[in-house]
Amino acid sequence: MYIKVIAHPLAKKQLVSERKPGTLEIWLREPAERNLANKKIVELVAEFAHVNIGKVRIISGHTSPRKMLSINE
Repeated sequence: MYIKVIAHPLAKKQLVSERKPGTLEIWLREPAERNLANKKIVELVAEFAHVNIGKVRIISGHTSPRKMLSINE
């Protein structure tokens, strides 16, 4: 399964919101440096999808706020 993510690093609150089916908007406190935001995004998507963190990976958009993630079930 593929999920599009729109990330907002350095937000005041941490929040995951589903914009439409297959698209998540994520606000997170971590900065977009040293891969901190990407790690937290993978963790939050795994929690949102109720899967193990090892089953979620970023396919594209490693340095962009718009990302494509894959979830292997």
